[in-house]
Amino acid sequence: MASWWDLRPFFRFQSIRTRVQDLTGRRPGISAVTGAHFSSINFPLIDSKNEEELRTREVQLGSHTMSSHGYAVAKTHKHDWLILLLLVLIVIILYIIHPFHRFVGKDMMTDLRYPLKSNTVPVWAIPIYAVLLPIVIFLVVYIRRRDVYDLHHAVLGLFFSILVTAVFTEAIKNAVGRPRPDFFWRCFPDGKDVYDKWGDVICHGDEKVVKEGYKSFPSGHTSWSFSSLGFLSLYLSGKIQAFDRRGHVAKLCIVFLPLLFASLVGISRIDDYWHHWQDVFAGGLLGLTVATFCYLQFFPPPYHSEGWGPYAYFRMLEESRSMTQVPNVQNSGQAQLSEAQVESQEGQGFHGCMGRLSLARDHNATLNDIESGRT
Repeated sequence: MASWWDLRPFFRFQSIRTRVQDLTGRRPGISAVTGAHFSSINFPLIDSKNEEELRTREVQLGSHTMSSHGYAVAKTHKHDWLILLLLVLIVIILYIIHPFHRFVGKDMMTDLRYPLKSNTVPVWAIPIYAVLLPIVIFLVVYIRRRDVYDLHHAVLGLFFSILVTAVFTEAIKNAVGRPRPDFFWRCFPDGKDVYDKWGDVICHGDEKVVKEGYKSFPSGHTSWSFSSLGFLSLYLSGKIQAFDRRGHVAKLCIVFLPLLFASLVGISRIDDYWHHWQDVFAGGLLGLTVATFCYLQFFPPPYHSEGWGPYAYFRMLEESRSMTQVPNVQNSGQAQLSEAQVESQEGQGFHGCMGRLSLARDHNATLNDIESGRT
């Protein structure tokens, strides 16, 4: 039967507690064996954990700015920027090319006699609300997050959305050659219509005005507006997490605002008699479709849990974590070796203590036997 000064049960309990702490995890700076504080110099694992936490925190706070990583990110996507320049050249060529001159007979002029009006939304206003406005919003987000990946991919995706839509729009315009609702006054500004022997129109109006008269389908204003503002709407929905399943309708109002503006631009094209309603519908569908594809090329879907950041940001986080895993494995091996040494020293101390206690007990038993013999 163990005496009151027998310390073995206590050490057994401490050994079990040590194993539980090893399984549940150790607190930095406190030994899982002795419970005492120790220096990080003897245990490199603590330094590696602190480094990993600092690095992750630095990344999460947005340490990748334009000055530090802007050039590297742009250089990685240099081929994409070259393709953008190629798309600009293609748009210019398509704009210069003359469209297909569809047959327009006298009986068709009934729906093409609408008055020739000026644009409610002028052409020079398109770059302001379709390019500058989204970029300003991207910059505001960048100032808040300091993430050059988000800024670069947002601008690149926006340009791709606009230029790809422009290529599709101009190519379809030239191929279809549908006359505008005000085609009669473009073709015959004096009101005197002339037709050839096959019944087709012989226009004597200004050549540039007549050329634009054959570019009704689809609506360029509408497609460009939806390609830009549609991209902006997707961007905002991801940043404010509009589809987080919490039911905040106010977030949807922010998401729908750019789409409402684009819709009003399309309606103005019908009111100005520059387009038929089918042209506006097709242009809006085209622009919104291209915007969705271009957005998903760089960002997760807005309803995704990581929809608030670009793919490149999360890929960079994974690479940063993988870089710290290899040193952690090495340092953990050193830490385990150090802990094993501590346990060995404690084990030796325990056996020494038990040995001294056993000798003391044997000595007392001998004395008792001698005394009993004397008596």
